[in-house]
Amino acid sequence: MSTEVEIHTKNLDLTDRLREYVEKKVPKLTRYIQGIDSTRVDLTHAKSARNAQDRYVAQITVRGSRFILRAEERADDIMTALDAALANMQRRIARFKGRRYRGRGDRTPVSQAFAPEVQEEEPTEPVIVRRKRFLLTPMSEEEAIEQMELLGHNFFVFFNASTGQVNVLYRRHDGTYGLIEPEIG
Repeated sequence: MSTEVEIHTKNLDLTDRLREYVEKKVPKLTRYIQGIDSTRVDLTHAKSARNAQDRYVAQITVRGSRFILRAEERADDIMTALDAALANMQRRIARFKGRRYRGRGDRTPVSQAFAPEVQEEEPTEPVIVRRKRFLLTPMSEEEAIEQMELLGHNFFVFFNASTGQVNVLYRRHDGTYGLIEPEIG
């Protein structure tokens, strides 16, 4: 099954050679995971990057019916950045497939446990524009870190099984993680 690849560039000319390279390499991701609906490749040249090794950015986003996986890499050459992003995406897919069917305490698959239930209401006041509801499954801090990494987000809301509270896990600029534990005052 061949999936179409959307290629978007910013501050970079999309040459025929680069387009052919992307269209040759990226569809091979279907070998590693089934059910890919769309694939988007963002290629960027950051002229103002402090480090010359980080000037070219390749980001790959793979969407399926029950998953979204993202990989981003930087390098001094766009082809190198794209190859590194593809390798990163292969690792993310392998990690996702390993965790996908691992059940929780109630034997619910991870894909069902974290499926957000989106409920939009007509706004009565202009303050709250959108409400989202999602199922919180008890998990450890390590599991929350893994889920956040799989989603590629900078923060993750979860129900901490050890404390019995809702916590927010976030990634700090230095690569470490922070945990927000609410207290009622």
